[in-house]
Amino acid sequence: MNEETEQEKDPLLTVTEYCQLAPGFPTRRYRYGPHPSQFADLFLPATAGPSPLVVLVHGGCWQAAYGLEPLGQLAAALAARGVAVWSIEYRRVGDEGGWPQTLQDVAAASDFLPTVAADHGLDLQRVVAVGHSAGGQLALWLAGRRRLAAGTLLFHPAPLAVQGVLSLAGIPDLRHAAEQRVCGDAVVQLLGGTPASVADRYDAASPAALTPLGVPHVHIHGQQDTLVPLDLVAAYVKQAQAQGDPARLTVLPAAGHFDLVAAHTPAGMRVVDEVLRQVFLPV
Repeated sequence: MNEETEQEKDPLLTVTEYCQLAPGFPTRRYRYGPHPSQFADLFLPATAGPSPLVVLVHGGCWQAAYGLEPLGQLAAALAARGVAVWSIEYRRVGDEGGWPQTLQDVAAASDFLPTVAADHGLDLQRVVAVGHSAGGQLALWLAGRRRLAAGTLLFHPAPLAVQGVLSLAGIPDLRHAAEQRVCGDAVVQLLGGTPASVADRYDAASPAALTPLGVPHVHIHGQQDTLVPLDLVAAYVKQAQAQGDPARLTVLPAAGHFDLVAAHTPAGMRVVDEVLRQVFLPV
C-alpha cells in the first residue's frame, strides 16, 4: 500500500490534537534574554558530534496562546535520527511581541548558538532552519536577513548563517498574507499596520521582500490545509525560482496544516526524511 493511501485512512490532525502533542524532553534549556519567553530548548542526539543542527521555529499565527511545546515530539524524532535541534521560543503578540520584538528574538536566539556550539559538538556549517506556519515565515526570514541594509532596525553585521530552509505550511509573503487575511488580522497585528501604512516593516520582515535568499528552500504543504492557502506558497516558490533561488514545493495530498509537524504521521515522517536530506544524513 502506498503512503498516500495510508494517509487517507487517518483523519487530519486538529488544532486541539496538535496542542496535545508530547512536548519532548530537551537535553538542556538556555535563556538568550531576560523575558520569560526568551529561551530555547536544545535536543541532542545520542551519537557523538559534530552534529548537524536544525533551528526549529514553531508557529501559531505569532500569537502568545501558542508555544513551542507541541514541536517537542518532532525535535525528539530528529534527535533520534542524529540531528541536534535548537527549538526557539520567542515573544509573540499578546506577550510583549510583535514588531520588532518577535523578529529580534528569533534572530537573537539563532545568534546565541555560537556560544554553546563547542560545548555540545554542534556543526555550525550544517545549519538548517525549519519552521511551521508562522514559524515558516520566521525560518525563511533567518536566511534572508543578511540582505537587510546596514543601519536598519533588524540589521546584524554577522548573522548566523543557515545552509537551507524547510518551510512547513509556511507564510512566506506577508503582504499577500495580510491582504488575504491569513490567520485573520495576525499579520497586521504582528507588524503593527497594513502593507500600505507600514510598508518598511513588510520590506524588512517578509521573506518575499528579501528574496532571493541565496540558499535552498523547500516548502512542504498539505493539500487539505485550510489555514494557509497553498496558492500563496506556490506563487512565492515561483517568484523565488524566477529570482534564482533553488526553491521547491512538495504537496502532500492527504495532509492538513498540523499533520506536517506530528512525527508519528506519514506527513511528519516525510518531513523528518527531508530534514535528513538537507543536512546530508542518510534517510
